[in-house]
Amino acid sequence: MKNLNLNSSNIIYNASGPRCTTCEELKKIDNSNACFILTKSATLESREGNPKPRYFDHKLGSINSMGLPNKGIDYYISIANEFKKPYIISISGLDLNENLIMIDKIIKGLNNHKNIYGLEINLSCPNIVGKGQLAYNFDELDIYLNDIFDKLENCSLIVGIKLPPYFEIQHFKIVGTLLSKYPIDFITCINSIGNGLIVNHLTNTTLIKPKKGCGGIGGSYIKPTGLSNVWNFYNVFKELNSNINIIGCGGITNGIDAYEYILCGADLLQIGTQFYKEDVECFNRIDSELKKLMNDKNYKDINDFKGKLKVL
Repeated sequence: MKNLNLNSSNIIYNASGPRCTTCEELKKIDNSNACFILTKSATLESREGNPKPRYFDHKLGSINSMGLPNKGIDYYISIANEFKKPYIISISGLDLNENLIMIDKIIKGLNNHKNIYGLEINLSCPNIVGKGQLAYNFDELDIYLNDIFDKLENCSLIVGIKLPPYFEIQHFKIVGTLLSKYPIDFITCINSIGNGLIVNHLTNTTLIKPKKGCGGIGGSYIKPTGLSNVWNFYNVFKELNSNINIIGCGGITNGIDAYEYILCGADLLQIGTQFYKEDVECFNRIDSELKKLMNDKNYKDINDFKGKLKVL
């Protein structure tokens, strides 16, 4: 497995989703305190996404049914050399063949776009109408990954999988064992919790339009589920002697949240809803708060406490 950390003193960057669709948005991330640049999840062709309103956020988090609006894979390959920091392309093909075509394009693009550092394969978007989440169908997931990594054989890219939240304890062992069969460098957990509903009691309406008002729930709402997924996968990978890195995502708003994810076993952290609210300033603020907390506890490095959550 490849080491994602790059010996960087910062381990925080953006989640694929908000503020990472255009070259201008990605350049802001490049000029921020983020350790990587991660694109919006790309499809083969550009997409407008679901009808608006499709996003709403408030103090507890967010609901969205964006429907993968993006510029298309050729765009994200073509702008790769615009950035100084390691550049990771997220892909979320509408079927296996679309992902394989996009992977082929990225591999061919490496000849002219040396700054493409990695690939995050999003298998957990809950907001495509009529599409279930592949990562909940374990047999199909195994077949899917087999074909994906056949295509990626001998590829130099860092490759990871973005996962949905799992809720049954036995599923962590099943999925962790399955993932460990493949040369996966990292998992990102979690994506938003699918098909939630937030109601506006003042107007008796939903807050978003697509899918009868249902959408992915993010932000502070989902932090306990995110921590559980990181902690359970950390323990499964430890038992399996797997070196898959874990990127924690979900409800990280401050340094304490970041600390708790690392304590549960996260190697790096992604910020989504808070990034939407605060823009790139959140990366430096959360990093500073995390380092202050570490200093207060006399920790010099995240490895001093990573995965060392104590169970009562």
